Amino acid sequence: MLGALAALGQELAGLWHPSDVAERVCNALVRLLRPSSLLMVLTDAADHTQRVACAHNIANPTADDPLVELALRVGPRAVPRDVGTFARAAGVSVERPPASWLGAPVRAGDRSIGAVSASSDSPGRYGPGERDVLTAVLAQATIALEAARLLEPLSEGKHEWEQTVDAIGEAFCVIDAAGTVRRANRAFGLLVQRPLTTLAGRPWRTLLPEAWAEAVARSLTGPAAEGYEVSTGKRLYRVSALPLGDPADRSAVLVFADQTDKKRLQEQLIQSEKMSAIGQLIAGVAHDLNNPLASVVGFADYLVESEKNAPPQLLEPLRAIQQEAERAANIVRNLLSFARKQERRRRSQRIGPILEATLLLLRNQLMACKVEGHATFEPDLPEATLDANQIQQVFVNLINNAAQAIQASGTGGNVWVRAARWLDGVAVTVEDDGPGIPEPIADRVFEPFFTTKAEGQGTGLGLSICHGIVKEHGGRITLGKREGGGASFRVELPGGTPVGDQPVPAAPAATGTLRVLVVDDEPHILHYMHATLEAWGHSVVIAGDGADALARARAAPFDVIITDLRMPQAGGREFFETLRQERPDLAARVVFSTGDTVRGHTLAFLESLGRPYLKKPFSLAELKAALGAAVEAGRG
Repeated sequence: MLGALAALGQELAGLWHPSDVAERVCNALVRLLRPSSLLMVLTDAADHTQRVACAHNIANPTADDPLVELALRVGPRAVPRDVGTFARAAGVSVERPPASWLGAPVRAGDRSIGAVSASSDSPGRYGPGERDVLTAVLAQATIALEAARLLEPLSEGKHEWEQTVDAIGEAFCVIDAAGTVRRANRAFGLLVQRPLTTLAGRPWRTLLPEAWAEAVARSLTGPAAEGYEVSTGKRLYRVSALPLGDPADRSAVLVFADQTDKKRLQEQLIQSEKMSAIGQLIAGVAHDLNNPLASVVGFADYLVESEKNAPPQLLEPLRAIQQEAERAANIVRNLLSFARKQERRRRSQRIGPILEATLLLLRNQLMACKVEGHATFEPDLPEATLDANQIQQVFVNLINNAAQAIQASGTGGNVWVRAARWLDGVAVTVEDDGPGIPEPIADRVFEPFFTTKAEGQGTGLGLSICHGIVKEHGGRITLGKREGGGASFRVELPGGTPVGDQPVPAAPAATGTLRVLVVDDEPHILHYMHATLEAWGHSVVIAGDGADALARARAAPFDVIITDLRMPQAGGREFFETLRQERPDLAARVVFSTGDTVRGHTLAFLESLGRPYLKKPFSLAELKAALGAAVEAGRG
């Protein structure tokens, strides 16, 4: 018996929770007393109500069991027989009294913290010896329960603290003056790829990569706020040390903050700023490029139009110049359209011209990758309500990705762009005959920052941005497999109804002789405009800047004034504003021409006038239409 009690004492000494103590006590009493049934009730420390702590061979134990009440009133007591009579005498009614009963309260000083009731189906089973055993067991139980009640809040606090630090994403460990790890969180265990329970007592140098040693050592000896970058694989960390308590103790917390995503976002921001600067550069380059293109297109149109006066052997070269100049103009126009910062404005339009412009824009890139681009569009495709610039960005990304995948294979290949009717809208498929996308990767292609390209060659944002753009348009983008190998992306866009921004019928070409003032700082443009307009029978006056134009407009009447917007001295806008104040009738006949359509303020000004304007380089047909529109505006 003494050995059993000693063993129980050892078991109870290491327990921190009252429920564990109660379970061990019940098991011991079942072994020592061999009851037919046993019930232990304890008082909850929080709300002081009695709860069942453990039960043996009782179907539905309750804390208000009459035998527990009897134990609280008369215990410790052993009743070998006539338990019902004894209970009634004590003021307790027991519906089915056992043949023999043993019970005792669980006391801590003068406080009752519970009770135990043991019953036997055999009369005379319990007597003074069993009562002493119960009393001895409960004496040990009381000590263990009181200790557990005191330690439980500390244990719960420790568990809660461990959960808290393990929930922190940053990896950290606490080290002592000797550099030994005292404790660490789960993130640190994942960082060093070791079980959390094996970290305590290990020197930090044996846990971290050798390449990190210098940076970690410097963080421990340097200023607390200073951090050092370390890397492993594709992950980048910033390690810093926070001293604990007395500086002489030299204990510290080593914190490893993952900087990978932050660094990537910083690089994206830098790249975005560079692209923004390139966009501004494009604006200036486009203006400078559009002016000579305007001269080439204009003179080519003029000479082809005057082909009856040109030698027959020059007609074919002239037409080639005309076509190639127009091709160059289209390339610049598409580049500007893609680079232009535009308002998020959607309108109902056809997808075909957007896809054609995209392929033209990427023509040189495809050639450099040894990729042939093919476009097939079903006839009479419905329009879709979309932001052309955003949707073009989607297809630029898809076609570029396909070309780069083919280039990586080193064999050359093809990209097919097909547009077909889909429900009330359109579906565009971009397919390639490249290496394709492996199954494990296919499920992640639309994840932000996921990329299979080498570091510095891809950001992992392209397809996720495409997915977001298409979703915003009410459509969807999916990845499939191309029969015969390669990747296939399908973009589905719902149909739209024509709303706003609809094409305005072109004004009729002006007839009769007009007095035209042409203002431009480019001598070649003035030359071909003068020659062309005179060939059409008009009277032409030219001016090299806004100040010269204003003097000529004040001196003589004009039916139409065609002025460049940006000029070194006085620009077209200043000329127009002065004219609008002095001669509003003449201001109504102004037609602007500009090679700068990428700057938002330029477009905003031109569109605010509500009148046609000429985008350099422009064709003679566009010039004729502008003359007619200006004459009509002047009459109004």
